[in-house]
Amino acid sequence: MSDSDKTNNPDSPNVGVVVKSRPKTRKPAMYKVLMLNDDYTPMEFVVHVLERFFQKSRDEATRVMMHVHKRGVGVCGVYTYEVAETKVTQVMDLARQNQHPLQCTIEKD
Repeated sequence: MSDSDKTNNPDSPNVGVVVKSRPKTRKPAMYKVLMLNDDYTPMEFVVHVLERFFQKSRDEATRVMMHVHKRGVGVCGVYTYEVAETKVTQVMDLARQNQHPLQCTIEKD
């Protein structure tokens, strides 16, 4: 039996190639971690937070802290949702432990 006979014969099993479609992967949405200014949290504490949780150098942390101080809000970093949420929680917990009213939040990038 030839190949063309097999495909036209209703009694023969259907033989074919299964092609799996690959799902298109998307990059995850990114979120900015924002630090808000207040008049009570010491500047040195803010610099410490930026160094510890956002891996900023002393100079970069000082620049971000001054930006927050002068403009009221500043970006600490941009991360996936879960990482951004974790960083906000870490910052808020440390601020609370040290009795500082420092606030952080996230915003979709």
